[in-house]
Amino acid sequence: MADPSAPADLPEHEPSGDGELLPAPLRAWMRLLAAAGAIEQQLRSRVKDTLDVSHDEFLVLCLLADQPGSGLRMTQIAELLGRPKTRLTYQVACLQHAGLITRRSACGDRRGIEVVLTDKARRLLRESTGPLADAVSQAIAQTACAQRYEALHDLLPPSPHPGADSRQVEGGDTAPEGPGK
Repeated sequence: MADPSAPADLPEHEPSGDGELLPAPLRAWMRLLAAAGAIEQQLRSRVKDTLDVSHDEFLVLCLLADQPGSGLRMTQIAELLGRPKTRLTYQVACLQHAGLITRRSACGDRRGIEVVLTDKARRLLRESTGPLADAVSQAIAQTACAQRYEALHDLLPPSPHPGADSRQVEGGDTAPEGPGK
């Protein structure tokens, strides 16, 4: 039997704390995923309160909004979102019941189904996506540390709302400035 007073699994050397086990791109990717997950969590309730749809349904609406004048096939949406087709069928049914999308046969393939935004959905998105985009900027500011805020924020396009400072966080505080600012 092993000696209980002997330390188990000691590292061959002291960890340096610089994440040398992970290459920099993988470490950055993991940090980005963690930040995105935290931001998504904060956005979920706002999407539900603002649009009365789930976050996953909101993602479907956003994909369709990026297809002006046309729709997307159900298989394309499933692939783009990385969702099973069965789950997407349920989300699309909910959106159709709410009057936000319509389904039609895909051109040239009677087995394929294409999903299109309704005028109601377009109006709702026009009214609500500005504040939701600002909420994303606020969530980035609240989630990211000062050194990474600028890098994450620079991934977003400028706010379409004149005079809106996307660096404002709830409570009127200003988001942390990045290095060199």
